[in-house]
Amino acid sequence: MTSAAASALEHLVDRDPSITGAEIASELVPPPQFAAASFESYRPDPDFPSQQAALDRLKTFAGAWRAAQRPGGFFSRKRPARIELPGVYLDGGFGVGKTHLLASLWHVAHGPKYFGTFIEYTALVGALGYRPAVELLRGARLVCIDEFELDDPGDTMLMTRFLGELMAGGTRVAATSNTPPNALGEGRFAAADFLREIHALSSNFETLRIDGLDYRRRDTEGHAEALTDDEAVAHAASALASRGHRVSIDSFDALMAHLSTVHPSKYIKLIDGIEFIALTGVRELTDQNAALRLVAFIDRVYDAEVPILAGGVPLDRVFGGDMLSGGYRKKYQRSMSRMIALTTGELPPHD
Repeated sequence: MTSAAASALEHLVDRDPSITGAEIASELVPPPQFAAASFESYRPDPDFPSQQAALDRLKTFAGAWRAAQRPGGFFSRKRPARIELPGVYLDGGFGVGKTHLLASLWHVAHGPKYFGTFIEYTALVGALGYRPAVELLRGARLVCIDEFELDDPGDTMLMTRFLGELMAGGTRVAATSNTPPNALGEGRFAAADFLREIHALSSNFETLRIDGLDYRRRDTEGHAEALTDDEAVAHAASALASRGHRVSIDSFDALMAHLSTVHPSKYIKLIDGIEFIALTGVRELTDQNAALRLVAFIDRVYDAEVPILAGGVPLDRVFGGDMLSGGYRKKYQRSMSRMIALTTGELPPHD
């Protein structure tokens, strides 16, 4: 590594980003891989008719916006022949296209509208405070929530209250969710759990079940790629930097320590402008809090489509101990799938 190339490398651990509620709200749009998602580009699997049925129903849901503009909105006594609920929940396993459909719905909606993961909305509340966050999103025509988390009762209650206030003002909500800890059929269908956890709002949601196979067909096949050693990581990072790319390089332990000091809402700013992330000394994690921070970080890296160069243990093998048999295993499995994509150049595979 030349001294010039070495000096061009950046370090995530040197960054101390700040972010405002308004900045978080401005980021509440579909990730880049779904910037052009549409109902027309969704390809239902003919072996699973529920995919076409969900597509058709969402088109109808999208076409009912005019009904929401009538006096009384969705809660008017004068309803169309079919009762149009203000909420829709997409219920299906990995890789059946839930996020594609959710983004397609967002794209056809007239603004103001928001699209984000559960953690992004809770981060918004954390950054602004509950009441200012409600006021910021009040009046939205549509709020899309991808990967609604059901494993933290406090956050679930917070979001239920939050959505209740928005829906009372005429906002429509579309959501997908993660399966709660130890649920039967984990990794498949979570509608009953979702409706139970948001019981105060459950009567406002229509469930669309989407069967199918993971289109990535990855499941347990393949692993994240790891370079031979830390020297190889540094050499590859230096080569990319010498060609004008913005590359960060950090030791895995240093990054994990730094993530513990940065709120997850700021992870997107932590990697702002970075084109490649290099990590040395990747090892197995035994602390669950650290593992969950890594999951949140990988989600932001994945959404930003930033490839990772790593040395040491393959990234998809960092979740040690009983993590993959515990209550958060679905989060870890999703993160492992994304780590494989980020290290093998298979971007963008997504649900």
